[in-house]
Amino acid sequence: MKNIILAAACIYALAGCANTELRDSLGIQDPTVLQTGFDTQKSAQAGAAVEPWANVYGQIEKPREVLVLLQARLDQLDQRKDNYFGFKDQCWIDVAKSEIDAGDRWGFVEESIGEAAHLTAGLEGTQPLSPDNPSLRTVAALRPDLETGLRALIADPRFVYCPQAQKQTACAEVKLMHAGHDAWTRQFGQAKSKVDMVESTLGEARQSLDSCVVPQEDLSSTDPLPKLVALPVDALFAFNGSSVESITSEGRERLDGLIADVKVDGAVSSITVSGFTDRLGSEAYNRRLSHQRAETVRRYLVSGGVTAPVQARGFGRASPGTDCRMQDRRALVTCLANDRRVELRFSHKEDQGT
Repeated sequence: MKNIILAAACIYALAGCANTELRDSLGIQDPTVLQTGFDTQKSAQAGAAVEPWANVYGQIEKPREVLVLLQARLDQLDQRKDNYFGFKDQCWIDVAKSEIDAGDRWGFVEESIGEAAHLTAGLEGTQPLSPDNPSLRTVAALRPDLETGLRALIADPRFVYCPQAQKQTACAEVKLMHAGHDAWTRQFGQAKSKVDMVESTLGEARQSLDSCVVPQEDLSSTDPLPKLVALPVDALFAFNGSSVESITSEGRERLDGLIADVKVDGAVSSITVSGFTDRLGSEAYNRRLSHQRAETVRRYLVSGGVTAPVQARGFGRASPGTDCRMQDRRALVTCLANDRRVELRFSHKEDQGT
């Protein structure tokens, strides 16, 4: 009997060592995930379901039905979803479905739905899109080296021309966060399996990028974008409009051309979108309208695949450039057209060293 107990103790000790080695191989960044027993923290940092989280995610009462609606909205976007953000959206929907089927009750299903909903709204043009991944309550940060590798793929100028690499990268990011959820729930074996898949997909995405064909005319283009491009509001938006829906066909054509130029340039490090109005109307109204228009242009650029940081600012009637003094209002409005504009200021990587 004594030998049996001793053998059992040895097996338990070896299993504990193996589990520790497995856990350590994941490169877990949050030490609270490593806590067990009565000393485990119940803080927000440790993943406690605090009130702000419950107010957002606790409202999702029928997740399967919500996912059906999100899938329908995504499908309706047609070609607008065939990019990095659309692929990422689909992967979040798929992972939410898989965790519902697995009976996950930790909150990761709700967080996955939240990410899918955010991306869907961004693709629809109703809110900003960003390639940055959020910090989720039920996800432990893992393997920062893999995160760095995925970020490098997105920053590669060839990335925008390679849908296969975009899909592989987007889904690998979601898979890495799924692994982080497994680690957060102490399922280290499942986390390690997913991390191994991310490593494999990262290599495949690099191969896809290397084999991607970039249009020859884009390779031969060496002229960078000008530092400042001014677009007339009257050509961008329908009268008094500021939403994505009010962008005119001419405006979309101009913005699509700029998006293509940014992708070709490859050296744009950031973009500032500034909105300006004419002097007619109140200062508060003009400032709000100019910001709305700048924000709409910002969202359009990001949804079109611009990955450089884009900032929107509204200045109202702060920078007039016309000298219009006629009394007839219709003639005055026409004369003030150049004041109603959106300016895009492009910063290039070489500018940072000057």
